[in-house]
Amino acid sequence: MSNTHFDYIIIGGGTAGCLLANRLSADPSRHVLLIEAGRADDYHWIHIPVGYLYCIGNPRTDWLYTTQPDAGLNGRSLRYPRGKTLGGCSSINGMIYMRGQARDYDGWAQATADSRWRWEHCLADFKAHESHYKLDSTPANTGGGSGPVSPQEPGGWGAFHGRGGEWRVEKQRLRWDILDAFAQAAQQAGIPATDDFNRGNNEGVGYFEVNQKSGLRWNTAKAFLRPTCYGRPNFEMWTSAQVSRLMLETGPDGAQRCTGVQVWNGQEMIQATAEREVILSAGSIGTPQILQLSGIGPPGLLQEHGVPVAADLPGVGANLQDHLQIRAVFKIQGAPTLNTLANSTWGKARIALEYALKRSGPMSMAPSQLGAFTRSSPDQPWPNIEYHVQPLSLDAFGEPLHTFPAFTASVCNLNPTSRGTVQIRSNRFEDAPAISPNYLSTPEDRKVAADSLRVTRRIAAQPALAKYQPQEWKPGVQFDTDEELARLAGDIATTIFHPVGTTRMGADGDAMAVVDSELRVRDGRGGRIGGLRVVDAGVMPSITSGNTNSPTLMIAEKAARWINPR
Repeated sequence: MSNTHFDYIIIGGGTAGCLLANRLSADPSRHVLLIEAGRADDYHWIHIPVGYLYCIGNPRTDWLYTTQPDAGLNGRSLRYPRGKTLGGCSSINGMIYMRGQARDYDGWAQATADSRWRWEHCLADFKAHESHYKLDSTPANTGGGSGPVSPQEPGGWGAFHGRGGEWRVEKQRLRWDILDAFAQAAQQAGIPATDDFNRGNNEGVGYFEVNQKSGLRWNTAKAFLRPTCYGRPNFEMWTSAQVSRLMLETGPDGAQRCTGVQVWNGQEMIQATAEREVILSAGSIGTPQILQLSGIGPPGLLQEHGVPVAADLPGVGANLQDHLQIRAVFKIQGAPTLNTLANSTWGKARIALEYALKRSGPMSMAPSQLGAFTRSSPDQPWPNIEYHVQPLSLDAFGEPLHTFPAFTASVCNLNPTSRGTVQIRSNRFEDAPAISPNYLSTPEDRKVAADSLRVTRRIAAQPALAKYQPQEWKPGVQFDTDEELARLAGDIATTIFHPVGTTRMGADGDAMAVVDSELRVRDGRGGRIGGLRVVDAGVMPSITSGNTNSPTLMIAEKAARWINPR
């Protein structure tokens, strides 16, 4: 930490921060600092795909947040994992590559009055860093990367996917009979088969593609920092360094500017200054916390905790959205599941040996292998629920697997109307904020929860699964009314780890918008705080219709061009 003067300071070495560090430090005339509160990603369980079991709930890699008791969950609190290591959540997440639906981004364009957020413009930013396995042997001029689409394959893989980028996308290295049967049952229930969830309409059933490389997790630290950034003399990185607050200055004209950050390195507080910009990429929980500690947020909350108000922005920490998964468990017969494979020393040894020899099998698997997108009821205008189907079951994440063979069909409402908050509890940066998702707090969300469980039952009743004799173990067939199913959903549902929206972007005149369409932080008086941007999942006005990691990378790709146009 010998140098404390930089052109750009990026707060957070996670999904967005690693890509930004790569793109901004590509200009050798700009000195870039990346600050990460966690340690380096040299923990072995980060890289073995099944290692998420040992990373979530581990202070080595997780912030160990919990939510406030939630009325929609019948008073329960949930573990709320967030990555605390290089790579951030990409080091501990489910590795699923999912963009969402085209209408998500068209909605962002409408919310921001900026057409650059439309799907057709975001698609180029997704492809810019993608390395899709199906294009590995595709010449650059036949649709891979940013090249033109081959006339021989109009609308083919090259039209929607990239080659040669840093972000690796591969097929999974295992299959299960019970998951194949579920996929067939879903088709019998009217859900079409698909081999690509990422063309703008993800309706269908199929195996997820994952961010892995040769059976190992591919996180953003590997993709964007090593070895590229490490070899650049204009790039510097601080790990185990937590930002306590932003440094703000007010000019003679009353305009405010962010000039740097205060950082705790475990021994002392250090100030680092930024000549051009400070970029907050600390995530949907960390970013609003830092803004609030710096006096940017709802005045009442700041005053309650003795923080001087620098900018009256009521939207900071508001608009929290997340995907709540309802975990229906079915006991089965006649098919292997992870419950039975991993319930003996010999079974565990076989699993370990297969991974050691082939980098395949259960140790290579993402938390969810099979996915499906469909409608919770026929009157829904688009696919509004997502399934994560797993050949295993347990009482709760982190608990032991059940001893009986079973599969879990977790279903989530893709477009929840419930909104929550992230709020500081004190003026101390060491204190975790209060996280209140307010799940199932609207009639619409409770209705979708009940309907989605009925869809699960309809799939399980199809002929393709009959030979396995599925029996609903949770929530239980004795519950059938909307009220009963919504209440039971509150008992068995849990987060799928997709918090977004707490620093959302919006058009001028939107009182709750924290950033503008180019992600610059507003000052609460119609202007902008100079030199300050937010680039992470918190800027999403509405949650994407699917997993949120890859959309966050797309946001960072787009923002990098705006921050330092070349």
